[in-house]
Amino acid sequence: MLRGMHALDVLGDPVRRRLVELLASGDQSAGEVSRVVESEFGISQPAVAKHLRVLREAGFVRVRPEGSRRIYRLDERVITQLQDQADRYRTLWNQRLDALETEIARGKRERRTAQ
Repeated sequence: MLRGMHALDVLGDPVRRRLVELLASGDQSAGEVSRVVESEFGISQPAVAKHLRVLREAGFVRVRPEGSRRIYRLDERVITQLQDQADRYRTLWNQRLDALETEIARGKRERRTAQ
């Protein structure tokens, strides 16, 4: 999964983020998601198809044929991986915010002491 691309790189594009949001609600045909994205972003069906291909190649979605339609499904492992990445960033942010809070408290003490 996520062959060659970092999950946040893949989701850095608003069209791909929207496609993931649409597929998070359940399996949909390429035509269904394409119509939504085309109208929201003003892009062509071939452009949407390229974004779906990026998502597929990155391991975000799986596709299965159903007659003449292609049905896309969000790979649930992606959600887990994104959560893991967000948790790593959250830990980093919390450490830095804790350090900032300590420095602010130290500055307040020093001002009180100086007065």
